Order: sequence, then C-alpha cells, then structure tokens
Amino acid sequence: MRGRLDVRGRILLRARRVHSPMPIERDDDLRDILELDTVAVVGCSSTPGKDAHEIPKYLREHGYDVLPVNPFADEIFGREAADSLADVDERIDIVDVFRPSEEVSDIVDAVLDRDDVDTIWLQLGIHDDEAAKRAEDGGKRVVQDRCMKVEHARLME
Repeated sequence: MRGRLDVRGRILLRARRVHSPMPIERDDDLRDILELDTVAVVGCSSTPGKDAHEIPKYLREHGYDVLPVNPFADEIFGREAADSLADVDERIDIVDVFRPSEEVSDIVDAVLDRDDVDTIWLQLGIHDDEAAKRAEDGGKRVVQDRCMKVEHARLME
C-alpha cells in the first residue's frame, strides 16, 4: 500500500490509486484517464480496417504511446508486438482490451501482476463485472463497454 501517514497516523493514499469501486462512467473521470500517455493494446491487430487496428492507429495519431500486445503478430505500427502483458517492459498507464469478454478475467490477472497499470479499458461490447470488481479491489480503474476512440473524440477534441 502506497501512501504516507497523516498527523493522526492514518494512511493517506495517493489519489491516483484510490478509485471508487465501480466502472468509470463520468465524463470528468474519463477525461482524467484519457490524459494518460501509454496504452498497451491487448488484441491489437495488424490488419487495416479492423477496429483492433484502426482504434490504436487513431490513438497513435493523437499522441498516445501505443504498445501492441498480440502473440500472433511480430510487428504492428513499426513496433515489436509483445506476446503478453508480462512481456511488455515499458511502463503502462492504460490496458485497452480488444479480446472477447470471456478472456477479460485472465487479462485482469495479468494487470494485477503489474504495479504500473492505472486503468483497464474494455472496448465497446466487452465487459466482465466480476473481473472489473477484482481489478477495482486491486486499485485499478475500469472502463467497460466503451470505445476509447469515440470517447477521446467526444471529450478531448
């Protein structure tokens, strides 16, 4: 647990790691997340035209450092694709998920094995309430069933 003690000996946690135990839905909270820099995209595709390619491409074009995670691709956007989150050496702010809802639980486990991830973003149509609660209990913010590109265009442009 990170933090410092106040004058009464209570632990004061860093605000960035203290999150309400529910998926993020408020525009202010979404903006806060969208101001982060580094996005690991689990299920990133090397195929132009697929959402899992076009949305990370949009994020790159808007200044995000996109780290592709796909065990079946060698390279995406000129970057080596990691086989898993455990294989990503860079610091990660957001894990953006383009995998079926059934795979979210394992992805959350991989996120919880890391200290650097702030937010798990589950793309449109992807959700797992139980895994989201585990992530939130582990100090991570969770966005479910929302498109990061759509939210960025709506809130940040």
